[in-house]
Parts: sequence; C-alpha cells; structure tokens
Amino acid sequence: MDLATIIGIIGGAAFISVAILLGGSFSQFMDGPSVLIVIGGGLAATLIRFPLSGIIQAFATGGKVAFSHKKVEPREILDKIAEMGDIVRKTGPLGLENIELDEPNLKKGAQFIADGYELNFIKESMELARDQYLTRLTEGQRVFKTLGDAAPAFGMIGTLIGLVQMLANMDDPSKIGPAMAIALLTTLYGAVLANLVCLPISDKLTAKFGVEEINQTLIIDGIVAIRDGKSPALIREMLISYLPDAQQVALLAEEEAA
Repeated sequence: MDLATIIGIIGGAAFISVAILLGGSFSQFMDGPSVLIVIGGGLAATLIRFPLSGIIQAFATGGKVAFSHKKVEPREILDKIAEMGDIVRKTGPLGLENIELDEPNLKKGAQFIADGYELNFIKESMELARDQYLTRLTEGQRVFKTLGDAAPAFGMIGTLIGLVQMLANMDDPSKIGPAMAIALLTTLYGAVLANLVCLPISDKLTAKFGVEEINQTLIIDGIVAIRDGKSPALIREMLISYLPDAQQVALLAEEEAA
C-alpha cells in the first residue's frame, strides 16, 4: 500500500473541508449540475480520445500504482539475480524451481531457464512482456493526464453556463443564486479533481515508468546472463551500472571489504 497517495488525497481533502467549514457549511458547496458538468464532461472528453477498453485498463493501472505501489530497488533485484546465478552454478537450472521470487517478470525468467528454453526465445519473450507493461503505464498516464486537463476546462464551461443562466434571469432574483452556484462551483470541482487526483496520479505513473524501465531491463539482462552461463561475480559487474550512484558506491565498498 502506498501511504503517500492516501495521505496526500485525504490530507488535501481535509484541508479543503476545514476551509469550507470555517467559512460556512458543506451544503453551500454541493451542486449536482456542477458535478455532472465536470465529471461527465471530463469522462466524455477522455472517451473521445481513447478506446473504452484502454480507459478501463488505465483506471485499473492507475489505481494499482497509486494505492498499492511497492517500490523495488534495483539493488534488491541485482542481489536476487546474483543469487540465482549462484544457484545455477551450483545445482544447475532446475535449482531455480525452488527459489522464491516476488517480481513477476523475474519469476517468469527463472522458469524459462529452469525449463531449458533457448536464449533468444527468453530474451524476446521477456522484452515483449516488458514493453507491454510499460505501454500500459504510458496509456494510464495519458488517460489521467487527459482527465486532469479536461476537468478544469469543463469547470470553465460550467462557469460560462452558469453566467449565461444568471444573465438570462436577472429579472428573477430567486434564480440568480443557483446560477451563480453552478458558475463558481464547477470551476472549484474541476480544479480539485485535476490537482488533487488526476494529475498527481498521472505524475506517479510517469515516475513508475522510469523506475520500471530500468528494473525490467535489469531483469532481462540478468536472466540472459544467467542463461548464458556467466558467473555471479561477472553478472554483478555487468549489471552494477543500473544502480543509482550511491548504491554503486555502497556495493563496491562491500565487495572491497569482503
């Protein structure tokens, strides 16, 4: 579970709620037509840009990354790959059938090695899985970015609708208030939806893409090296460049101390 996302959304909503309560009541900020304009319009604009299946997949991916994101350090992957190389060196490829792996693509690669698949098949299959996964992250990022851009725009559309209704009923003071509510609240709803939910999730998916691109490439190169029969020490040397600078320095210091 990603506490940062939960704390951020709940915290932002709490601050807004406190500000509302200090100046009035929630009933003043509830307006059905404004919700329809912002959410309905934003979803409609997103549907025009993307296929329905892509939007459903994007919401699933975005929710998974935003609320259950678990960061895996490249150092952890490198250590696990070196351990796998050591197992293959000592017990052969079948020894990988008993190793516990949490990362799906790494687990798939270990199974490929244990089953004796050819090197080219392993590499191509894992690269395809990586590319499909990164494509899902990219599509998710684009969908949430589109919704984040559309929400304030439809908030402005709602503001214009409310102003037109207000100006059309200037002779009836009882209709000026509801029209002004639509005019102002749609802008508020659009800004909150975009800046508290959609755009932050879009940025999180972008960050996840960068991390996973490195991790998945590291996994593929590690699995290929194991299948090619390289020693664990050589595998470490080959893959150390994937680590951040601080982790590279720490790993080299550990190897020198050993």
